[in-house]
Amino acid sequence: MIAARAHAARRWCGALCAACALLAAGAHAQTPAAALSLDQLMGLLGERHHGHVAFTEVTHLAIVYRPLQSSGELLYEAPDRLEKRTLAPKPETLLLERGTLTVQRGHRSRVLSLHDYPQIVPFIESIRATLAGDRAALERYFTVHLSGSLAQWTLELTPLDAGVAHTVQRIRIEGGGDALRTVEIRLGDGDVSVLTVGASLNP
Repeated sequence: MIAARAHAARRWCGALCAACALLAAGAHAQTPAAALSLDQLMGLLGERHHGHVAFTEVTHLAIVYRPLQSSGELLYEAPDRLEKRTLAPKPETLLLERGTLTVQRGHRSRVLSLHDYPQIVPFIESIRATLAGDRAALERYFTVHLSGSLAQWTLELTPLDAGVAHTVQRIRIEGGGDALRTVEIRLGDGDVSVLTVGASLNP
């Protein structure tokens, strides 16, 4: 059960954090040398209500010698619809909408309620809050630390709940200006996933 939760957390925290990039890519540019506050970053990430970008992801598993690589595209529609389409190495679609997760692989489909995965819910809700620019909701679940300037910033999210921290140790988001570059997810078991955001795609 713990392994299943960790696996689900890895896949969906990456997708949800990367959704920030869908919005940041279209935010209004500011002076690169300006300092950046958390409220300003929340505004940048929560300014748009939809997006569509490419992604690549590299996952380093403690029990596997070579890292796992995947790529595909992400689609976001406010306030709570996120679709992660993995195209390589194997097609897979993960759809999150109104508290329900649908997983489709080939002709097989499975529908899960997030109520069955309580340790993942804080991540989903807090990242949703980030997209909405809701700082209070974000800080309800995480210790939030922002460093750097608008030209090069780092946002670190550390779980407040010990049970959640056992599954996902930290989420580290790096970006510059109004563009997000990478999302690193470090799990409690030592596994690390790094998602790199690519170009915006046509609807």
